[in-house]
Amino acid sequence: MDQSRPNPDLIIFDCDGVLVDTELLSCRCLSEVLAEFGLVLSEEQALELFLGRSTKAVEQHYRDLGHSLTDAFPPRLKSRVLENFAASLAPIPGVEAAISGLTVPFCVASSSDLDRVSLSLDVTSLRAYFGDRIYTAQMVRHGKPAPDLFLHAAESMRTPPSRTLVIEDSVSGVQAGKAAGMTVWGFVGGGHYRSRDGRAILSAAGADRVFTHMSDLWEV
Repeated sequence: MDQSRPNPDLIIFDCDGVLVDTELLSCRCLSEVLAEFGLVLSEEQALELFLGRSTKAVEQHYRDLGHSLTDAFPPRLKSRVLENFAASLAPIPGVEAAISGLTVPFCVASSSDLDRVSLSLDVTSLRAYFGDRIYTAQMVRHGKPAPDLFLHAAESMRTPPSRTLVIEDSVSGVQAGKAAGMTVWGFVGGGHYRSRDGRAILSAAGADRVFTHMSDLWEV
């Protein structure tokens, strides 16, 4: 498959930062909840360290630093995130028009848990486009940047990795897609890239193409 002009049999969308503009909200929530547990992490540091990563990755990071978070951390973070999403989450501009015009199968594969992805899609009125074709890090042993989640999604959709296109906004997501043997396009239209050089960041991670507007999805 031509990586710059693919004709895929399947498109896998990440959710946060690709379908819905969650990342700044998520990082703010993470910073606030970590502060409740006595740990200082700025929103900027959260973006650098945990963009595209799971809650388990956050816990492992602090465990490696000798700061084990209690069992109260995951539900507290989840509650804060869901509360903020329900109040102010918005879809990525142009994403509904982009996905409604697709003629190939597509699905979601996200590092977030199923409740969070479902709420994100419900609040932004995107759920009807995906149905039950939602795959999350809870379903595999290793989350991004490991390829497990994308391979699981492609297998569930009965499509070989070589015929799959991934749309991702994070370094870990790009690395996961490439490790899975898929074509990966980086998307930098989310709010978290307004003050960062997303094109350079995702190109360096191995993205086959980087684009900014969902209306440009197929304009290569």
